[in-house]
Amino acid sequence: MQKIAKLKSDFVSIASLFTSFSTLLCCALPALLVTLGMGAVVAGLVSDLPWLVTLSKYKEWTFIIAGTLIGFNFWLFYGRKRNQVCEVNEYGNETACDTTARWSKVILWISVGIYFAGLFMTYLALPLQKMLGF
Repeated sequence: MQKIAKLKSDFVSIASLFTSFSTLLCCALPALLVTLGMGAVVAGLVSDLPWLVTLSKYKEWTFIIAGTLIGFNFWLFYGRKRNQVCEVNEYGNETACDTTARWSKVILWISVGIYFAGLFMTYLALPLQKMLGF
């Protein structure tokens, strides 16, 4: 039973990473490239990867799904009571459970960083640019 719960937790971690990465691809990366004067690169990306247009068209849903998965991942990692305690082996070394927990935390915080970079570039960069007069 614990193995199934662990698989669900791992799935949510990986899904939150990929959905937050999709926010970066749909919105933050093209905005950054255009800001740097590389509009031709964005045109080339869109022609080679036409699904980017669909992600951009439904960016609200992309951000909602990514934010929900990241929030659920936070709840899985920090919010609920830990039923599984990592055991220390007889030599006092790190176990697979400790390694998995450490990597899950790293993936979670990378997902949060990517999500907020996409959120900033999509919804805040242009209004800030206009407000500052650039």
